[in-house]
Amino acid sequence: MEQFPFFGPETFGLSPHVYYWFLLPTMIFTARIFDVSMDTVRIIYVNRGHKYLAPVIGFFQVLIWVSVISAIMSNLTHPHLVLAYAAGYATGNWVGMLIEEKLSVGLVVVHVITRHQAADLCARLRAVDCGVTSMEARGEEGEVSLLFTIIRRKDLEPVLELTKSVDPGAFVSVEDVRAVSAGAFPKSRVRDRLLAIIAPIRNYK
Repeated sequence: MEQFPFFGPETFGLSPHVYYWFLLPTMIFTARIFDVSMDTVRIIYVNRGHKYLAPVIGFFQVLIWVSVISAIMSNLTHPHLVLAYAAGYATGNWVGMLIEEKLSVGLVVVHVITRHQAADLCARLRAVDCGVTSMEARGEEGEVSLLFTIIRRKDLEPVLELTKSVDPGAFVSVEDVRAVSAGAFPKSRVRDRLLAIIAPIRNYK
C-alpha cells in the first residue's frame, strides 16, 4: 500500500489496517471539506475584486487538492477512499455556502417595485442612512414606483424585512455589485438601526 504524501501509519503509531481503513479516509474527507470551502471563499473574493487575497487562498486550496488527489491515485484499489473524497466534496459545498452567508462581503443593489407605500418606504430607508433612488414607471397593471438602493451585503436581510413590513406585496430583486464609482456609506451602524426598527414587527408576528 502506498502512503499518504505527508503521513504514514508509523507517524501515528497505527497498524496499516487501521490507517488505511479509518484514518486515511477521515483525512481525505476533512481535507476535501477544507479544499472546497476555500474554493468557495476564493470565488467570493475574486468576484469582489480582492486581487491579493484570492491568490493566497487559491495557493493553499490547490496544495490541499493535490495532496488529496495523490492519496486517491496511489490507492485506487480502495474504493472507500473514493467515497470519502466524494463525501468530503459534497460536505464542502454545504460548508462553503454557510461560510458565504457568514462572510457577507461586498455590495448589493436592491430593486423594489411597489404600487403602494413608496414614499413611506423611501422615508424609512433614508431614516437609517440608506441612499434610495426612486422613479415612476409603468407596469403590466398600471403605475408603479421603482426604488433601488446599494447597500452592504451584511445589511441585506434587515432591509428586505423592512421592505416587506411596509409593503408585503412589493417585488424585490437583489444583484451583486462589484464596485461603485461614487456614493457615500454612513459611518453609523446601519444594520443595528434597521434591526431596531423591525424588532417591533418581529415581536408582533
